[in-house]
Amino acid sequence: MPQLDTSTFASQLFWLCICFFTMLFIMSKIIIPKIADILEQRQRKIDSYLNKAYQIKLQAEEALKKYQDALTDAAQKANASLAETQNELNQLVEKKQQDLDLRLHKKIMEGEAEIEQSREDALNKVKSISEELALEIIKKIGIDGINKTDIKNAIKDAEGQ
Repeated sequence: MPQLDTSTFASQLFWLCICFFTMLFIMSKIIIPKIADILEQRQRKIDSYLNKAYQIKLQAEEALKKYQDALTDAAQKANASLAETQNELNQLVEKKQQDLDLRLHKKIMEGEAEIEQSREDALNKVKSISEELALEIIKKIGIDGINKTDIKNAIKDAEGQ
């Protein structure tokens, strides 16, 4: 085996050192910086993505806050509109109730006036019938000389007392 020949050890050792240091130089000056650069770019990209994700998260939180504020405002406006509509309906019902009360009061007054008129008419008829009946009774009893005006005057005197 030629590697184990001691006469070639020095040349093998020389070439081993040259190859080792050449590879070490190539690795340290060319390959390792490229790998470090790639790792650094990768880290920058990851940081960039994390920053973008954080910005998007902030925007999403802001959009959510705006949405919740808009929802709250809409609910408040809806409640205000509902309250306003309720007030308008209450006022309308109250007005209609007042109108109905006025009409009913007017009808009651008209009815009472009509009843009073009917009562007076009935009393006048009863009075007239009573006068005629009294005159007939007096004639049947046989008393002469009393006429209808005498009976009316007697009834007026009796009412006055």
